[in-house]
Amino acid sequence: MAGGGNAIRGSRIGAGPMGEAERGEAAPRKAVVYFCANEHRSVITLAVEATEPESWDCPKCGLPAGLDAENAPPAPKIEPYKTHLAYVKERRSEAEAADILDEAIQLLRSRRRSGEVIF
Repeated sequence: MAGGGNAIRGSRIGAGPMGEAERGEAAPRKAVVYFCANEHRSVITLAVEATEPESWDCPKCGLPAGLDAENAPPAPKIEPYKTHLAYVKERRSEAEAADILDEAIQLLRSRRRSGEVIF
């Protein structure tokens, strides 16, 4: 008994040799070299007609990298986490804080005298 003749048996869509003949010619490319503050050298391939960005994130350490090996961009300054109190102190002076505290204390004392329940 002869097997059924299915010509595409065992293959899938997209299988087979993929060369430039089937895909078309690749766009002309250029290699651009970037340098970070940690002295990493990253080669990025771009299309010839593309303009090179001034900076590129280093794939090794994540710092910004530039085109000039002698003057790599500095690492960004990371500001520490600020508490709620730190933000309040930026907006209020010590005198304003004292006034607000006095008002709050007077309000609490007046509620206490009137017998109001405070939660």
